[in-house]
Amino acid sequence: MTTIKIGSRKSKLAMWQTDTVAEMLQKSGMDTAISSMETKGDKILNVSIAKIGSKGVFTEELEEQLANGSTDIAVHSAKDMQSILPDGFGLIAFTDREKPNDVLLSNDASIDLNNSTKKIRIGTSSVRRIALLKHFYPHVEAVEMRGNLQTRIQKMTDGACDALMLAYAGVKRMEYEGMIVKIFSQQEFIPPVGQGCIAIEACESLSDAKRDAIRKCLNNPDSESCLLAERAYLRTMEGGCSIPAFGLAVLDGDELIIRGGLASLDGKTVLIDTVKGPREQADTIGEQLGNAILGKGGKEILAEIKRIQAC
Repeated sequence: MTTIKIGSRKSKLAMWQTDTVAEMLQKSGMDTAISSMETKGDKILNVSIAKIGSKGVFTEELEEQLANGSTDIAVHSAKDMQSILPDGFGLIAFTDREKPNDVLLSNDASIDLNNSTKKIRIGTSSVRRIALLKHFYPHVEAVEMRGNLQTRIQKMTDGACDALMLAYAGVKRMEYEGMIVKIFSQQEFIPPVGQGCIAIEACESLSDAKRDAIRKCLNNPDSESCLLAERAYLRTMEGGCSIPAFGLAVLDGDELIIRGGLASLDGKTVLIDTVKGPREQADTIGEQLGNAILGKGGKEILAEIKRIQAC
């Protein structure tokens, strides 16, 4: 019987995702062995992701395991993946996608972001969320918040902030839905590329037999079409976790529709556009969106972001 060696981060959410993938593989007749570790992004919690200075803060160590053959695949949150992978690596499968919305989590069910008379502190480490909060809720104070979900909730409970802004998928998977006080609209808070989806990474040295078996078991073709478009968009923007870019693709029959854009760090400017086309042209559609955003002021915003982050 084929054994698939799986690499994963150690957090509870990462292990939930990895256990889910392992269970799917096992149901298809494959044995699994899991190897977990802490990555650079897990260890350095006192610095924002944008300032750590690595494009693969959650992936580099896992990719080392893939390269040396100690693991066959790595399980990632798709939103954590850099837009351009190192040579020799690729994403070979995308799972069913959970609802991709952002949510607000709090111990206080009465929190109302529309009440500008009351100071509200929201914990988040996302430059996209911070920029969009400044745009739609300028009276809200964003508080830098790193760490796994349980750590962030404890920090909030200890008084570091009044609420947390998080991905619905992680909140649901960790069974904290009862703490959700607001689900943000996808029309305003367009999710980051890949949010809600699990991505499977492999090295090109993985055998064709294992690669084909894993794809057949894990890959959702609809998720793949949407993620290919979203990742092509982000790649065109030359972006990752350090820029406030966002993009969400959906399917309407065989038509793929991607809506996305870019915000300035101060939230004063938000560029949004939509591109449609046949799903088999997912990469091209994503690139078209990226070029559209760059052409309507995105180049200037990106240049300003890089200047500020370099300081």
